[in-house]
Amino acid sequence: MTTSRYPHLLEPLDLGFTTLKNRVIMGSMHTGLEEEKNGYDRMAAYFAERAKGQVGLMVTGGIAPNRQGWTAPFTSKMTSKREARKHKKITKAVHDADGKICMQILHSGRYGYHPLAVAPSAIKSPISPFKPWKLSGWGVNRTIRHFVRAAKLAQFAKYDGVEIMGSEGYLINEFVSAKTNKRTDKWGGSFENRIQFPLEIIRRTREAVGENFILIFRLSMLDLVEEGNTWEETVHFAKEIEKAGATIINTGIGWHEARVPTIATMVPRGGFSWVTQKMMNEIKIPLVTTNRINTPEKAEEILANGHAHLVSMARPFLADPELVKKAIEGREDEINTCIGCNQACLDHVFKQKTASCLVNPRACHETILNYTPTLSPKKIAVVGAGPAGLSAAAVAAGRGHTVTLFEAQSEIGGQFNIAKLIPGKEEFYETLRYYKKQIELHGVELKLNHKATAQELLEFDEVIISTGIKPRTIELEGMEKNTVLDYEDVLKHNKSVGNKVVIIGAGGIGFDMAEFLSHEGKSPSLDTHLFLKEWGIDGTNSTRGGLTKPNPHPSPREITMLQRSETKIGKDLGKTTGWIHRSSLKMKKVTMLNGVSYDKIDENGIHITRNNEPQFIEADTIVVCAGQVSVHALHEGLIALGKTPHLIGGGKLAKKIDAQRAIREGSELGAGI
Repeated sequence: MTTSRYPHLLEPLDLGFTTLKNRVIMGSMHTGLEEEKNGYDRMAAYFAERAKGQVGLMVTGGIAPNRQGWTAPFTSKMTSKREARKHKKITKAVHDADGKICMQILHSGRYGYHPLAVAPSAIKSPISPFKPWKLSGWGVNRTIRHFVRAAKLAQFAKYDGVEIMGSEGYLINEFVSAKTNKRTDKWGGSFENRIQFPLEIIRRTREAVGENFILIFRLSMLDLVEEGNTWEETVHFAKEIEKAGATIINTGIGWHEARVPTIATMVPRGGFSWVTQKMMNEIKIPLVTTNRINTPEKAEEILANGHAHLVSMARPFLADPELVKKAIEGREDEINTCIGCNQACLDHVFKQKTASCLVNPRACHETILNYTPTLSPKKIAVVGAGPAGLSAAAVAAGRGHTVTLFEAQSEIGGQFNIAKLIPGKEEFYETLRYYKKQIELHGVELKLNHKATAQELLEFDEVIISTGIKPRTIELEGMEKNTVLDYEDVLKHNKSVGNKVVIIGAGGIGFDMAEFLSHEGKSPSLDTHLFLKEWGIDGTNSTRGGLTKPNPHPSPREITMLQRSETKIGKDLGKTTGWIHRSSLKMKKVTMLNGVSYDKIDENGIHITRNNEPQFIEADTIVVCAGQVSVHALHEGLIALGKTPHLIGGGKLAKKIDAQRAIREGSELGAGI
């Protein structure tokens, strides 16, 4: 065992009445388990697994203090002892695993997705369909009482503390900001008046729960919205929070309605820790920094550089519940790293589905999907080392099967080898590193540059086919011209691309291609300074709300994206990240045209019809990103020889590349075979 690599990260933190075993907080995430049948049993298993993984302190997803505070109808609330008793399963499981856990109290305010939503003023949010009711003076006092009641009930449920959610644009944040608080009573007007609502909640909560109870306040330190707070106001507020009785201040970055990415994969690792660092000498209680911290190395660096006293990682513990334990034991290369994709976590939650994780389908399914040792080891062939094949091979071999993995290319990864080249998607390198290690750990025999034949697969007990997609071609006059390429020509074979480019297809691959071709030089996702400049974030946090004018590096090419469908371009992109991709390309002045029919290609460009009018777009290069098709020759050959193979991933369904489905299918098959 070694801990020397992480002296700051693994140092205990003495809070006076209790000690955290290290400086790692698992930040709050709503998973949807709160509303599932047997959800509390599942949450108990979910949190216990992470407590066993040596997280210093965990925070639950947001629990409403009353109905008005619901994020959506019938989501979780803490209003009675009957509700609190259900939580005792969670706290017992965590404490039995030698962990600590706080309950987050979150009042959604005007973000509530229901007609009971309330706010300091009746101003509709741009991301919710409901205009909130303005809280009366009596309603404000009642809401404060409900926060305190929720904290007392959390204490009754044996939580180690609570986190009061005061950031991200929810109710408390709405009271503090002049943008959303237009009141003229004692809860509005001056900044001093506007902060009285949260301060009163903290004071009364501390009085109600006593001194020996963790009270975290999540403070918005960078609003990233017009009319947001100034840094001077934020510092004053932090000092008042400390006086009111908070144990710890956590950092919030950006309101949910902010038009700046804050946690998606294109945000550099630890890209906002500088915000917390500015607060370090202003107050005496511990400070937590957060957002896109996904490795123990980055967490250690942040703490060693004096940016915070603790680091909060949320989604990284969906990806790997043993992240801290593996760091302690020097097994960093075995960590399944969060890639910040949002696809199975936030996107699921916003669709009212249970959260999980693209790279770890067991997340939030700990009582359902388990990789137990096999009682009847088999000889298994997996054909294709893309995401589906890698997960199937790793899980099956980890359970005790003898697995041979065939890959026609010279490296594992399949479509991930394309994804990792896109600016903002460099985290896919980590997933490939993880699977390389899993193959090695579990003794998978890897045969690269080997195109498996149906005949040689007959000797195996089970055959899993996870290969067989190729770029879709389109029927169009002029497709044979050397100015026409497909996405693999550009990304895999490095064929040169001109200065005027037309991309046919505006799905996920089309957007990736546009990102790839519109960037040059260092990717902003690898350089915090470039990222802040591109998205208009004031790196000194001296402007109101922390905003300045976006100044992206100009695209080296003139790019036009074309889509046959008349639907909004990018409609099928991730629910919580699609707007980022569209905004990024707009900043690069990429033209996006929908409702297009393709007429022909000539030496100078492409002829199209749009709105019943013929148009010509000049282009040096035309890149076809019209999706992909499955190739089933091997599957059919095996069936002809009397073998029934399992088909997963792109070979099963190639309509759109879906790494989340591919890894889940591979993992489930590996678990059950």
